Amino acid sequence: MVRQILPALLIVVFLSSCTAFKSLNFSGNRQAISVVPPTTGNSTARFIDDISVTAQNVTDKTEVRTEPKSEVLLQDQNSSPAISAKEEIKPATDLMPIRTSSVESASPVQLKYSVLLNTEVEFLPHKSLLEAVDEYYGVRYRKGGNGDKGIDCSGFTCAVYAATYGITLPRVSKEQYRISRKISTTELQEGDLLFFNTVGRGVSHVGVYLGNNKFIHATVHKGVMVNSLFEPYYVQRFLGAGRIDDKQVVATY
Repeated sequence: MVRQILPALLIVVFLSSCTAFKSLNFSGNRQAISVVPPTTGNSTARFIDDISVTAQNVTDKTEVRTEPKSEVLLQDQNSSPAISAKEEIKPATDLMPIRTSSVESASPVQLKYSVLLNTEVEFLPHKSLLEAVDEYYGVRYRKGGNGDKGIDCSGFTCAVYAATYGITLPRVSKEQYRISRKISTTELQEGDLLFFNTVGRGVSHVGVYLGNNKFIHATVHKGVMVNSLFEPYYVQRFLGAGRIDDKQVVATY
C-alpha cells in the first residue's frame, strides 16, 4: 500500500515543482515583458524629444525670418538710399547760390509778387512791369477812373502800358481787343492782355498777364488785385488773349 502511495506522492511533488518552475518562468516572462515599459519610456522620451525639436524648429524659423530681413534693411540703408541722397543733395547744393543771390538782390516789389504769383524771383516778369502794376495794386474800382483814387479795368491797362512800354492803348476794353493780335493761352507771355465777358455783351473786361497763370486787373468789388485764370468765374467768362506786338519795355532796372 505504501509502495502504491509513494509513487503517487512523488508524482505530486514533481508536478508541484514543475508548476513552481513554470510560475517562476512566467514571472520571469512577466519581468521580461515589464522591461517593455522602457519602450513606453522611449515613446515618452520621443514625445519629449518631439517637443524639444519643435521648439528648436520654431526658434530656428524665427531666427531665419528675422536675420535676413535685418540684413536686407541694413543693405538698403547702406546702399541705395545713401546714393540717392547724394544725387538729390548735389543739385540742391548747386542751385542754392543762384536762388540765394536772386532773393538777396530782389527788390521789395519783386518779393511781393513772388508771393502773389507763387513763383520764384528769377521767374518773375520784368521789374518795370511789376512796378507799373504795383502803383495801382489795391486801388479801388471806379468806372471811368484813371488814377490812384479810383480806376477801371481798361484805364488800368492803359496806365500800365504807358508806364512800361510807352504805348498808348485805346481807352475801352473792346478797342484794346480789336487792335491786339489774338494768341492762344499756350503762347501767353508777361504783359499780354486777357479779355473777358462779364456783363453778357461781348468784351467788357481786360487784365494784364503776369505769368504762372496769374493776371492783374481792376475788379469791381475789390479793386486792383491778382487772380488765377483757372478760377471758375474767369474760366467761364474768358474770351481770349491778345498781344501788342510792338511793345518793348522802356523802363530799366
